[in-house]
Amino acid sequence: QVQLQESGGDSVQAGESLRLSCVSSGHCKECCMGWFRQGSDQQRERVATFYPRTGATVYSDSVKGRFTMSQDLAKNTLYLQLDSLKVEDSAMYYCATATLVFGCNGPESFAFWGQGTQVTVSS
Repeated sequence: QVQLQESGGDSVQAGESLRLSCVSSGHCKECCMGWFRQGSDQQRERVATFYPRTGATVYSDSVKGRFTMSQDLAKNTLYLQLDSLKVEDSAMYYCATATLVFGCNGPESFAFWGQGTQVTVSS
């Protein structure tokens, strides 16, 4: 049974940083892993997608250069480092895993989701 649990969300000022964590279990180790966020528009958008088979990471244009995905395989933990936070980054952040090893772009590609962790950025 796949389980995902996010943590690390907080309320911060613009320009500050946060590090989100996602502890996972029971997932396909070579399948796509991703971070998504859902803001006030209620649209769940991709933040970053990691392809374990190739080691490639794809970032959304809105976060590229500011957010960094990493992982600790021994701890089954996925991280998202959020730097230079902006007000528009405020959202519920989710980690997710797919049953695919490639072609994981949008949220529809991911079958298993955590419950989310809230990030609120104020000016």
